[in-house]
Amino acid sequence: MGILVYLVCIAISNPYYKKWPISRMILWILGVLLAVSAVVGPIAARAHHDFVFHMIGHLLLGMLAPLLLVLSAPMTLLLRTLSTSHARRLTTILRSKPVQFVTNPLTASVLNIGGLWLLYTTNLYKMMHHYLTLHVLIHIHVFLVGYLFTVSMIYIDPMPHRKSYFYRAIVFVLALTGHGILSKYIYAFPPTGVAQTQAEQGGILMYYGGDAVDLILIIIFCSQWYRACRPKNVVLSS
Repeated sequence: MGILVYLVCIAISNPYYKKWPISRMILWILGVLLAVSAVVGPIAARAHHDFVFHMIGHLLLGMLAPLLLVLSAPMTLLLRTLSTSHARRLTTILRSKPVQFVTNPLTASVLNIGGLWLLYTTNLYKMMHHYLTLHVLIHIHVFLVGYLFTVSMIYIDPMPHRKSYFYRAIVFVLALTGHGILSKYIYAFPPTGVAQTQAEQGGILMYYGGDAVDLILIIIFCSQWYRACRPKNVVLSS
């Protein structure tokens, strides 16, 4: 459904604006497919009783899929597809205080990393496998806060409440540290109901898999920062 909506928006807006980049369309399709694969299919089925596959799902749903979706600039596409009146209403929502609060890098980081700490250091992980509603809510949370975290760090779509690169860099480092420490904690102290061997494998996967996705984020972030700060071309007179 998400893929279809995105393609329809492209079809509607292309006749009136510059053609939408194919690369962004591909990123959106890949992002949606990766997110779906984390909750439906073989990975999701194995994740119920195999912590390693659960962690694969976490990396796909909470990190890689959100990154690809953010890079596909869905809000920009939606704004150019909507009528002027509807686009203004959406812009008003984006400028609202609640949106400003949740898209603040610090808030997004606490929701993202703090949520993971709560999941893996309490009985919540065990409970999610016994209650379907809780299982669904946790997966929705992981995806949404992963998207919020990514969109708060790298500005691809319009962002009315922009934070400085320095501020985002500090929060980014703290978030990466929290994620890395959690992976080591899981390695040493398995979540309730997880065998030590699986916890060790899952912790290693979380540590290095998370670093791989974070490296992409870091490259994009630093590239944006460099372009924003590099001196403009100056014509020297003789």
